[in-house]
Amino acid sequence: ELALGDQLIIVLTATLAAIGAAGAPSAGIVMLVIVLESVGFPAEHLPLALAMILAVDRPLDMGRTVVNISGDITVSVLVAHSLGRLKAPEDRG
Repeated sequence: ELALGDQLIIVLTATLAAIGAAGAPSAGIVMLVIVLESVGFPAEHLPLALAMILAVDRPLDMGRTVVNISGDITVSVLVAHSLGRLKAPEDRG
């Protein structure tokens, strides 16, 4: 059972890890290890926990990677457009 303080640590650590996570496949597993260690998850149970998660994580990871990269591209285009660095196709000549 997790105390309220542990739950808050998980939320904070997961949020910071998600912000800093690269848009690379399987980056979520590394972030999961960081979150589990932040609340004192027993190191001897970590390989078993990761094995169970890896069994179902690959399809989910592909979806997360697509969403992450799409968001990065969208923000990049919006920033470039707002700075006037994005030209319309007819202006590229």
